[in-house]
Parts: sequence; structure tokens; C-alpha cells
Amino acid sequence: MHFETLHVAIAAGVVTVELNRPDKANALNHAMWQDIRSVFRWVDETAAARVAVISGRGTHFTSGIDLSMLGGLATRNPQECAGRTRESLRRQILDLQDTLTSIERCRKPVIAAIHGACIGGGIDLITCCDMRYADAQAYFSVKEIDMGMAADVGTLQRLPKLVPDGIARELTYTGRRFGAAEAKEIGLLNRVYESDESLRAGVAEIAATIAGKSPLAVRGSKEMILYSRDHSVADGLNYVATWNAALLMSEDLKEAVDAALEKRPARFLD
Repeated sequence: MHFETLHVAIAAGVVTVELNRPDKANALNHAMWQDIRSVFRWVDETAAARVAVISGRGTHFTSGIDLSMLGGLATRNPQECAGRTRESLRRQILDLQDTLTSIERCRKPVIAAIHGACIGGGIDLITCCDMRYADAQAYFSVKEIDMGMAADVGTLQRLPKLVPDGIARELTYTGRRFGAAEAKEIGLLNRVYESDESLRAGVAEIAATIAGKSPLAVRGSKEMILYSRDHSVADGLNYVATWNAALLMSEDLKEAVDAALEKRPARFLD
């Protein structure tokens, strides 16, 4: 579990993933984008990992994409043909999208614990997460508009699913900075904590609670929520009926019932 730009640990089913470029305000360089995909693939595939928490080391959660990387994207794979150069750039953008979609694709819930700045690519990142929490000093900005570009790694697709449409447009078109209290008010954050310490303690408690639930039920619930977000109610109901027709045969249901009758904590297999 060694990653160049991340610090990763696991205990009692909870994986902690810390962005680890504090001297660069955790700017997302090429290695960090790739590490994010690798670590969440590992979380997805590791049975002992039941839930993940992503945060940042140092003063800020993340200042967004590393500007040196942004400036080099267009010239990274030059081709003799302009059309092929543009095709190459499109593939690079799709790859960056996929690195963050790995968070959403991960079967285990992912919680964002945000402090300090969460700028540009940071919004792309946290909107992929299942839940978002911050300390009172955190601040946010959909910064891409100030760089002369449209956000292209997920913000424009996922943010309107989380906050009112008009608010998403305002934040996108203006790039203005907004604080944790406003982020909570518009629905981007689940909760705001007074300090970084209380944020980390509160998120750890939530993660531990999730880790104690049936892993099959948690994974199935995430699958259903994501599917229903992008499909009709009828489609979602049909899918969950098929899903539970299989998973209600699991040992987890029997263990949950037995634990309730015996008035003891349930003990589930990974």
C-alpha cells in the first residue's frame, strides 16, 4: 500500500486515505491522479476494507490540479496531425475523469473530510464521494472558470445532482469562494464541525458505524443509490428487487436477526 502522493492506512475496516503533498497544498499532480485510482481500486478489491475516509495532510484539503500539469496537458503527446493531437488530449481528459470516477465506482462508501481549501479539482473529487464533511474554516471554489476553461473532470455533471441547479450555475460561472456554512446550506456538505480535530473525530465515528454494518448491505445500498440517481424510479425498483432476490440469501440477514434477538452486536463477514 505504498503510494507516492498518498498516505494510506487501514484499521477495523476503515481505510484512511490522506492526500500527501502538503508543501504543495496537496495540488493534484499526475502521480496523485493515478494514485487515487490505484488506491480506490485496492479499497474496492480488499475484503477487509469496509469504508474509506479521504482527507488532506497539511493546511489544505487540496488546491486543485497542479498548474504545471495543467499547462503541459496540451503538449504532452504532440502529433504531426492536429486532429491526432486533439484526440490525444481528449483521451488524457477521459483518463483524468476515470481516476476520480474510481471513487464513485468503488463499492465501499467513501467519506470526504475537508479542511482548508477545496478548490477546482477538489470539487471534482469530493462530488464523487458518498458524503462530505468539513470544519468551519474550510472554503470552496469551482475555480476552472478563472483559468479560462470549463470544469471537465466531473463537477459540472455531479454538482447539480447535489445542490440546486441555479446555485450550481452561479458557483460555476463566477468561480467565487464560498465557505463551509454556505456549502452546508446548499447541500454540498452533510455537516460542519467547529475544528479540524472535531471533524476528524466525527468522521471517524461515522466511518466506524458504517464499518459495523453488513458489508453486503452497504455495498448493495451504494449500488442502488448510484443506479437510481441516473435512472427512473421504476428502473431502480426493478433493479433492487433483482439485487435483493440474490442477497437476501446471505448469512448477513440471519446474523442480523440473531444478533437482534440475542441483544448483542452483529458480527459480519467481510
